[in-house]
Parts: sequence; structure tokens; C-alpha cells
Amino acid sequence: MSKNYAFAAEKRERAGKGVARALRRDGKIPAVIYGDKKEPIKIALPANEVNVEYNRGHMFTTLCDLKVDGDKHLVLARDVQLNPVTDIVEHVDFLRVTKKTTIAVKVPVHFINEDKSPGIFAKAILNVVRHEVELVCSATHIPEQIEVNLEGKETGSSVHISDAILPEGTKPVIEGRNFTIATLVAPKTAAQEEAEEAEAAAEGAEGEEAEAESSEGGEEAAEGAE
Repeated sequence: MSKNYAFAAEKRERAGKGVARALRRDGKIPAVIYGDKKEPIKIALPANEVNVEYNRGHMFTTLCDLKVDGDKHLVLARDVQLNPVTDIVEHVDFLRVTKKTTIAVKVPVHFINEDKSPGIFAKAILNVVRHEVELVCSATHIPEQIEVNLEGKETGSSVHISDAILPEGTKPVIEGRNFTIATLVAPKTAAQEEAEEAEAAAEGAEGEEAEAESSEGGEEAAEGAE
């Protein structure tokens, strides 16, 4: 599990678009702390620090030590709202976390023993179907990644969740199904690549001919109208 990151925040009494705009002008963003059967707390966070942590890509899987006016809160980011144009963080929802908190969280997949896969050795292409797997786990023990074993995998074979090494105390959200994480696909031959290129070229030529015919028809209609 990754080391916690930290923010220092301040309480805010009011909410609304006007308040949010005023906060952003001051280099801050609105956020809220909720959960654990306690009243939500509206807070303001330093915008630059939040965007740095968000861009590191770990906010949804790493706990945050959040200090609000001297009070400490252990939280996990559960929702982040971004500006649709700039992709800058505009609001964060934090969940209060205790040792009893259980959550569903998406954890990245990491493939191991590629050098022990006959398929990879034979130049097979690893086609990743799921880059992340959603797990149910303790909020205080979120794994950084899931290791998936490729040892013995041949060209044409599939890699399933049963090939994953799941950390103790975790389980997939999808139960009762040995779902696919990746497949080992045979590389294309030179003949296949040439055939695909020829097909694409033929389709492009047909499209140009159709466009030319349409253009000529339009010109003839215009001349007839004159």
C-alpha cells in the first residue's frame, strides 16, 4: 500500500457556485468530507496541491491525512469533478475511513513472468482487456496493484482473474465468473499486413470515386438549372 499523502484544509460555511468561484480566484477549491455516520464537513483546499496529487494518478487508491483547522481526518478521495475544458480539479468528495471501512476500488493490473511465457517468447502480442480490476477490500489496506502471472501461457491462450495473485483480504467485485484480463494474440504475418493495406487502399479509392461522381452530378444539376 502506498504511503499516505497529506493536505491542510480550512472549513467553509457556505456552498454554491458563487462561493466556489470566489475560492478558485483565491487559489482554492471546494471539497467535502462525508461518511462514518457523521455530519459532512465543507472544506477548502489549496488548488495547486490537489492538482499535483490528482495528476500523480493515485488519489482513488491512496489514503489522505487531511488536517482541517487543526483536526485530523483519515480520508479517501471517492469523486473528483474536473473542469470540462481545462481538466483542472474543481471539487473533491472525501470519504472518512476507519479500520472497519470496506470499499470497492479499481486497482491497476501488473503482469509478471513474461519471460516464462512461451507465447511472449514466440512474439505473441499481449492484448490487455482489463487494465484495472475492481476489488472489495479494507479502505486501510488498498493494494497498489494486482499481479497477474503469465508463466506457461501460450499463443492463443487467455489470462483470467484466476491467474491473478490477489492480496489477502481482497476479492473481485465480479464474483462467480473467471473473467478475462488479457489474451495472447499471434502476431500478424507479412502477407496479412499486405492484404490489410491493399484492402484499405481499395476502400479509399472507392470512396474517392464515389465522391467524384457525387461532385459531377451536382455540377450537372447546377448547369441544368441555369
